[in-house]
Amino acid sequence: MMIVDADYVDRVAFDLTVNFERMLNRRIPQADLARWIDCVALDGGLREGEHETQVVLIHDKQNMGLKNFLPGHYDSELHAKAFKDHLGEFAISALPVEALTTKEDFFIETLQLVGQQKEVKRIMVVPDDNIYNKVRAVLNKMDDEKRITVFSMQPMPGGNFRQEILGYSLMAALGIRGEEIHPE
Repeated sequence: MMIVDADYVDRVAFDLTVNFERMLNRRIPQADLARWIDCVALDGGLREGEHETQVVLIHDKQNMGLKNFLPGHYDSELHAKAFKDHLGEFAISALPVEALTTKEDFFIETLQLVGQQKEVKRIMVVPDDNIYNKVRAVLNKMDDEKRITVFSMQPMPGGNFRQEILGYSLMAALGIRGEEIHPE
């Protein structure tokens, strides 16, 4: 399972695009969503094979899609869609936050629900940095049998989970190569 604050990831992709366009003096295209999902899956420990991974994109109801990713429109291009590649099948759900709750509470409740599912072996979490402490508290109560990876833009105080830097997977999806940043 991947649980993603889609608005946060879209904002970070925009920030990276603006900064790298200036630094590299070239246009950065929109991020390839499938490539980004693959990179997150690999960073989360998934390896080649016939896996089934659910990708949950949680977003504010007024946002119709990811502005910095292709494909990006929640209803017509992402929700209830899937793709299959060398890592298995990825089924995408785009879930808007309804007025009954906040995005923060919805994200935490989704994480708790997923964590209780016995068949879920691997959880990759991409929260907005401002709810990191709540995410960590939920994850520290989770079953030690699950492989959990949290993605953030900088190392955060730890818990019983792995951490990865979100920017690396986004840079790959944006087509930014390491040799462009650190030429030999």
